[in-house]
Amino acid sequence: MPFANLKVPAGTLTPAQKETLIAKVTDLYADTFGEAVRDRTMVLIDEVVDGGWGIRGEVLTLARIQQRSA
Repeated sequence: MPFANLKVPAGTLTPAQKETLIAKVTDLYADTFGEAVRDRTMVLIDEVVDGGWGIRGEVLTLARIQQRSA
């Protein structure tokens, strides 16, 4: 069974965006491994709590993400 585990900062995706991600990842797996895997493909989106991860040695927070994208 193909399995994708996506980790994103909590509060950054709407339900519609999650639905889109799940559909697109499933499509990608089906395109890569063949249509037969579509019904067995699992996509899990984990929302990491604010400040629960880092990049370049710095704690990543929602405020920092929003600040950098402004």
